[in-house]
Amino acid sequence: MDPATLSLGALLVAIVVSCTIRLHVGFLAISLAWIVGVYIADMGAREVMAGFPTNLFLTLVGVTLLFSQAQANGTLDLIAHKAVRLCRGNIGVMPMMFFALSFTLASIGPGSIAATALMAPMGMAVAGQVGVPAFLMAIMIGHGANAGALSPIAPAGVIVNGVMDGIGLGGYETLTYLNNMVAHTVVVFTAYFLFGGWRLLRRHHEGELVVPTGDGGATSAGEFERKHWLTLGATGILLTSVILFDVDVGLGAFACAVGLALLKAGDESAAINLMPWRVIMMVCGVTVLISVLDETGGLALFTQILADISTSDTVTAIMAFTTGFISLYSSTSGVVLPAFLPTVPELAQQLGGVEPLAIASSMNIGAHLVDVSALSTLGALCMAAAPKHEDSRKLFNKLMAWGLSMTLVGSATCWFFFTVLRVGLG
Repeated sequence: MDPATLSLGALLVAIVVSCTIRLHVGFLAISLAWIVGVYIADMGAREVMAGFPTNLFLTLVGVTLLFSQAQANGTLDLIAHKAVRLCRGNIGVMPMMFFALSFTLASIGPGSIAATALMAPMGMAVAGQVGVPAFLMAIMIGHGANAGALSPIAPAGVIVNGVMDGIGLGGYETLTYLNNMVAHTVVVFTAYFLFGGWRLLRRHHEGELVVPTGDGGATSAGEFERKHWLTLGATGILLTSVILFDVDVGLGAFACAVGLALLKAGDESAAINLMPWRVIMMVCGVTVLISVLDETGGLALFTQILADISTSDTVTAIMAFTTGFISLYSSTSGVVLPAFLPTVPELAQQLGGVEPLAIASSMNIGAHLVDVSALSTLGALCMAAAPKHEDSRKLFNKLMAWGLSMTLVGSATCWFFFTVLRVGLG
């Protein structure tokens, strides 16, 4: 069997393992890359190790370190508590507020998982107090977080933009972010009003809402202290420098994180413990295996298989469905997108008549839309935070049905916007 087929087989093994067992797929991918690259494809060990994405690793570590500090010192919690007060007791507005909060927090750096982990306990507790269905609150929080997932300074956005830059699709960071944001917003708000959200707008809650804090207690709200203002200032400086002065986001985040630590506004030890090391190494490990695929011709073979089942008119729908279905059981940013996005340029060339950005956007959106299923991290976080009186089995079934339905919704949405209307392509 030739190296191209074997390397593609190694990638399929990694994807299947990521869907079925708890073994860290990043470490498995590195091991498979070594075996295939050195002992089958005649590559040197240094050539295999050269596939490790050093730039991506440093960017992810820098960004997650800074926003883990913001999480550890309570800044993100406090922002959320203050925002809940803005609803002024309108029950129908509260899920929308949590959508906006999740979106904002995910966008400014922590990413979708961290934003959901922060918002789910608060949002689900509020839902239990005021009578909002847990399912509606769960999808608003989860999709709000995923709407901001592809922000250029969020972990998933860093990963996707890094891969896209490597395949010649650099410079579309803002468009990638906006396409994903619009898709999630349209889908979840349509569902919210379709499933009864409009009736909640007629209801009001009197009295103070009590929501959980990060330390296991509960409070109505707190006040901003010096450490919180410094954290907000550091975040603002990073965003401004990235947007206006083209500062590297990862290196800039390291500098801001060090500044907070020196000013005793952030605890770097606590932040390091909160960082998503598992996801970071998952992405880097799969990228090493993808680089071996590229060297051995396995990536070209994978692209050919995808091209054989697609046409220029159906590729956006098929790619959105395929990435979405695999993402139901596997890591979106750690496995699915690093594996599929590198196929985009050759796939677009073979099919003809389709923009590479349309295919890439379909993969990004299709993979993220399913992430509020009961088997995904975002859905699981919302389920874990559900009020005690909530029927967990019913909530599980609803979120599972929701996630499965999103494979079809994502497919139809991407086909309509990117193939029929051809919008969002610059």
